[in-house]
Amino acid sequence: MRRLNLLLAALCLAPSLTFAQGGTPPLEGRLKKIQATRTIAVAYRPDALPFSFEDAEKKPAGYTVDLCRAVIASIEKQLGVGPLKVQWVPVTVQTRFTAIASGQADMECGASTVTLGRKKEVGFSSLIFVDGTGLLVLTTTPGYSLIALMGKKIGVLRGTTNEAALAEALKGMSVSATTVPLQSREEGLAQLESGAIDALASDRVLLLGLVARAKDPSKTALLADALSYEPYAIALPRGDWAMQQAVDTGLAQVFASPALPEIYMRWFAGLGEPSPVMKVIYSLGRLPQ
Repeated sequence: MRRLNLLLAALCLAPSLTFAQGGTPPLEGRLKKIQATRTIAVAYRPDALPFSFEDAEKKPAGYTVDLCRAVIASIEKQLGVGPLKVQWVPVTVQTRFTAIASGQADMECGASTVTLGRKKEVGFSSLIFVDGTGLLVLTTTPGYSLIALMGKKIGVLRGTTNEAALAEALKGMSVSATTVPLQSREEGLAQLESGAIDALASDRVLLLGLVARAKDPSKTALLADALSYEPYAIALPRGDWAMQQAVDTGLAQVFASPALPEIYMRWFAGLGEPSPVMKVIYSLGRLPQ
């Protein structure tokens, strides 16, 4: 009888032991590959100053790149694999999401706006920044609003949220202007300086970063109008909950750390303290454990 009781007790305890031993689910998706290869592929934009660009040594740099470096350090601890080899993958506006969806990169650290349409192709982390579509003009342009560009030529990157925002703003304000499709902001700046276009539409902070590369920054001006709301996040593989959990965990840690003010001021000192909206973004990103 005693032996039977012990057997029954063991059978009752078995599910609990199995549950305890299996409390940590096995890795899957990109995290499994990252752990196995000890390598993480990170897409970055060479042309999205101050979020993601190449410095004087042709190395990735910028606000989003700094956040991603902190996230990678967190993933190393989460996986317990020691230092990960980072494979940097340069991408463009046109190829950034394809690189994630195809497996060429595990995360994209650039200046990507979260939209419902894009979420059909890739996933996104917690928000990391909020910007809006703006207009860069020459100081010789009369007027300081979109209405002043009636009959003018406005350059905008093809296939971006800025293109859609500009079209909606022109229609909403009944402004007749010619939209000139561009391949890059650098192309737009060159056309603006040469007079081929009268304005350049893009994210406002990206335009401020572009001004630093102008032949004469004093001859350019950013119009006060904000044409859209652009919430930025790190692009991730769609449906890969484990990868998103790891990245959001890393962001929560950096948002709660003393490193955050240093990262922000390193790239946005000219903007002053984080705006109330940015403070909310950081607060919401500090997810509790």
